[in-house]
Amino acid sequence: MSPMRLLPAAVLAVAVIALAWHGPIAQPPHYHDFADARPWLGIPHAADVLSNAAFALVAAWGAWRLRRRGVRERLGAALPGYVLFVGALALTALGSAYYHWAPTNARLVWDRLPIALACAALLEATWVQAYRPRGTTGLLPALCLVAVGSVAWWSWTQARGVGDLRPYLLLQGAPLVLIPLWQWQSGAPRRERVGFAVAIALYVLAKVLELDDRAIYAATGLASGHTLKHLAAAAAAAVIVASVTQISTREPSSTTRLVGIAK
Repeated sequence: MSPMRLLPAAVLAVAVIALAWHGPIAQPPHYHDFADARPWLGIPHAADVLSNAAFALVAAWGAWRLRRRGVRERLGAALPGYVLFVGALALTALGSAYYHWAPTNARLVWDRLPIALACAALLEATWVQAYRPRGTTGLLPALCLVAVGSVAWWSWTQARGVGDLRPYLLLQGAPLVLIPLWQWQSGAPRRERVGFAVAIALYVLAKVLELDDRAIYAATGLASGHTLKHLAAAAAAAVIVASVTQISTREPSSTTRLVGIAK
């Protein structure tokens, strides 16, 4: 095996060691104090709640795209991972809206859990696409357990006064580094590499917007950084869906199939 093949595993190992050395990473004490608390039509924190509709729209579009026979055939063994990714986007829309309606740590679990599952699904799907393993690997259920465990660990430690986000943050950060490495090693199509690069840039933008929640709201008076974060993250997911569900050749029409049969 080429030493370069071990590079993603080495990067992941370094990240795990660095986080272990760092110690627990706590949630900011005023995490639930979002800038835009304006109600609308009886909906509290309306902008942060309603902006989650963007995730639902991307999920619906992704589900429709994944139904195409050509897409399903091309994705092959990676299809279950992408199906879970799209499903997790739909759950993110529900979980995040539920959380932002009345932000608390208990509700935040249902916001973070679908996000963790989306990251796990994306990691599995892109790894399968990159390396085309023979047979079933069990990686998808294993990563789903890691996703659930990362949120459960934060919730358990948070309830004991020492919240630790390290596993959750590692799962969120892993796709940003591992997916480009896997695509580079496997010689993924340029379309997919560019698509994921754009998605990663949008996701990083989303995190920046989240950190500047109050400053952006003060500057615009219209939208807060957290509301815009939802839109940027949904845009990142849309770019991924577009990238992985695009087929290079058009599926034959029903007329073409009938002609082929007649011949």
